[in-house]
Amino acid sequence: MNHRIRVGVGGWTYEPWRDNFYPKGLPHSRELEYASRQLTAIEVNGTYYSTMKPTTFASWRDQTPEGFVFCVKANRFATNRKVLAGAGESIARFVASGIAELQDKLGPILWQFMPTKRFDAADFEAFLKLLPREAAGRPLRHVLDVRHESFACEEYLDLARRNGCTTVHTDSDKFPNIADAASELAYLRLMRSEAACPTGYAHPLLDQWAQGCRAWVGKGPQREVFAFFINGAKERAPAAAVELIRRLA
Repeated sequence: MNHRIRVGVGGWTYEPWRDNFYPKGLPHSRELEYASRQLTAIEVNGTYYSTMKPTTFASWRDQTPEGFVFCVKANRFATNRKVLAGAGESIARFVASGIAELQDKLGPILWQFMPTKRFDAADFEAFLKLLPREAAGRPLRHVLDVRHESFACEEYLDLARRNGCTTVHTDSDKFPNIADAASELAYLRLMRSEAACPTGYAHPLLDQWAQGCRAWVGKGPQREVFAFFINGAKERAPAAAVELIRRLA
């Protein structure tokens, strides 16, 4: 599999996965160890709700194999606010919480906004200028999960690009599907998994996503893809990810 294409799920602790993904009897404390050897990346959701400690990030780093990557979702106190320009303290607290302990396993940071958050160019640009470019000497990349249709415009994409940020490409009926062909990074959140389909996404759809991932990285040596199966029929997410990885092998 191309090392510039990484595929995974959101989190690793989910009760239904103990019936259809994790081996029977696997201790809960070893779920990350197991998942990180079936997948190539995980989007961490727990950091959105809680502030983790540096030792926690270090533990995740040590439980996972070389080449594995965590994409960490920033704390909601930074993004769920009326005036984004005032998020400086929350952003700094999150970045200083220990994410740099992931070392080479730290992938892009995901900043997720409420579906009701509308695009306000001045306020949004003020927020983007608060995002640090490094943590403990380690360079940071920022991905924006904007979920209101007002962001589906060239003014927003230009603003994000100017500030060195990538926009999430969402496969969902609920949120806008925004594509930024000019970015080096494609960050996909695939949210249409169906419970009736053992692999979440039907095989022809997985073939299409695999073809799209290959085409993306084929356009330049710096291009990367992160693809996460999120929400939808979440119980099918690991199977969908494993099937996509097989197609990319």
